[in-house]
Amino acid sequence: MTKIVHVAVGVIKLENKFFLTKRLMDSHQGGLWEFPGGKVEKNETVHQALHRELKEEVSIDTLSCTSLMQISHDYGDKKVLLDVFVVDNFTGEPLPLEGQESGWFTLAEFDALNFPAANQTIIEKLHKTYQ
Repeated sequence: MTKIVHVAVGVIKLENKFFLTKRLMDSHQGGLWEFPGGKVEKNETVHQALHRELKEEVSIDTLSCTSLMQISHDYGDKKVLLDVFVVDNFTGEPLPLEGQESGWFTLAEFDALNFPAANQTIIEKLHKTYQ
């Protein structure tokens, strides 16, 4: 049985732009753009994981967030459960701390980027919510 990886995902939003990072080539789904976040550790809430991961990955402190959705996706070699939050109240300037590319993008610019399959549902929801 394939283990399910529980992930806290932060859709970092500032005005009409969203902060994305590009997965390192040697990671699962390497080379694809994503919303920052990471695994929920044992004995950690999803909110604690989101705060910790965004601090470790992109150097921001999450002041508050809003739940956007939860997604289950099976990649075949890995199953993920994504708890997705809009983070539009934070301190600091998002900077990639793990050597990955990053940038601010409008929803229209998402069309030119490649995302992991699980992220497509997030993008569709963002289009419905913010356009």
